Amino acid sequence: MDELIDDFLHRLAVERGCSPHTIRAYATDLAMFADFMDRRGRTMLEVGLQDVRAFMAGLQARGLARATLARRTAAVRSFHKFLQRQGLRQDNPMVILRSPRREQRLPRFLTISEVERLLAAPDPATWAGRRDLAMLETLYGGGLRVGELTALDLADVAAGDGLVRVRGKGKKERIVPVGRCAVEAIGAYLGTAAPDTPRRNDSHALFLNARGGRRLTPRSVRRILKRHALTAGLNPELSPHALRHSFATHMLSNGADLRSVQELLGHENLSTTQIYTHLSHEDLKATYDRAHPRA
Repeated sequence: MDELIDDFLHRLAVERGCSPHTIRAYATDLAMFADFMDRRGRTMLEVGLQDVRAFMAGLQARGLARATLARRTAAVRSFHKFLQRQGLRQDNPMVILRSPRREQRLPRFLTISEVERLLAAPDPATWAGRRDLAMLETLYGGGLRVGELTALDLADVAAGDGLVRVRGKGKKERIVPVGRCAVEAIGAYLGTAAPDTPRRNDSHALFLNARGGRRLTPRSVRRILKRHALTAGLNPELSPHALRHSFATHMLSNGADLRSVQELLGHENLSTTQIYTHLSHEDLKATYDRAHPRA
């Protein structure tokens, strides 16, 4: 069974381009379910609907978040589809079991003035400050995920026309504008040699770490962002994804249409982007309250 799970996870990574984070989460979910079936004296090839219901009921009794329950349901369902394709099962006990509904949470975002304070935090007199400003301007200017940011190569921004080639989820590529400020910040970061500039040991990566001159990691980006958030007097728990949320919120609030924002964010489904309309509705309500005599 371990070999089957490993094969399934490998296919997720190679064929569907799932992120390492998703692969690790699915591995944990399936190991937990396999252990549950083992305690019942059966294997994953012998799963029935009652087994799945008992497993999910046990998770719900532990008070796990709906998002976790939904992901574990998805992991078990995808694995059984894989078993069917391999001819190891004739049926899928997950077919009639619905995933728990995810809670709709409004994403955290910064106001425009908070974004400006954050962007003013890096010191442009140093190499690291110029890198950090270019990094933050690109995150906010293009609405990038942190993994998309760190995956950027020099060739992805080579044209200097404000368009960046981004590799998103499932290794899907898209071209996104990042704006004049990001282009200027990237130019200053790449074009100014200084005593503190590290030797480049990665000939492709756009954003490098200060030690070793190698590609910056998502963890390092989070650490850098935390430091600048503190300097700007913002919540130090601010995540890179909050800048992506801020990008989408500000675009919609200033008149961008939902379909365009979906394309820019690289969302496969419009429903994923629609969460930001709740925030725009709040803007509309505030405008109504200010303007309507009977509000």
